[in-house]
Amino acid sequence: MNYLASSGQLRASLLRWSLFTVPLLLVLGFFSGQAAGSGPGNPWFDDLVKPSIYPPPQVFGIVWSILYAMMGIALAMILSARGAAGRGLATVAFVVQLAINLSWSPVFFAMHQITAAFWITVAMIVTIAITLVLFWRIRPVAGMLLLPYLAWVCFACFLTYEFGRLNPDADGAFGSSSTVRVSI
Repeated sequence: MNYLASSGQLRASLLRWSLFTVPLLLVLGFFSGQAAGSGPGNPWFDDLVKPSIYPPPQVFGIVWSILYAMMGIALAMILSARGAAGRGLATVAFVVQLAINLSWSPVFFAMHQITAAFWITVAMIVTIAITLVLFWRIRPVAGMLLLPYLAWVCFACFLTYEFGRLNPDADGAFGSSSTVRVSI
């Protein structure tokens, strides 16, 4: 049988997916950061020279929470678009970019790999842009919801580059005496 869902059914489907995807992404982001010991309080990170444009530390938790919520809503819009051409590919692209996203904190904060973290942000920019285009083709608003995420990751890429430039001896260091050089 081929029929169109009513607007009420579509809203209900979006709400159900959102009630799953938004908390899921918030929890995944939280656990990635917690497992890596991210942010202030990490002795290695606290010893790094911070770029002049580095925002106050509390900004990161607020911004990432908002971005993960927006990402969850965007994903819910795609998942609720049953029968839409490209829905499967868009979902796979989202999962790939999310996996890359969740790898950044452990690589930077736990493994102290600034250069690798920089390249992860570059990969994130590429995969987010691809996901954004795929989402936009299905639901333009879903693509628009990813624009702030892309902008923030571009900023994070620049910050990561600056951390590497300002702290050449900290790349791969597990103490303040390491002399590993950064090659960004």
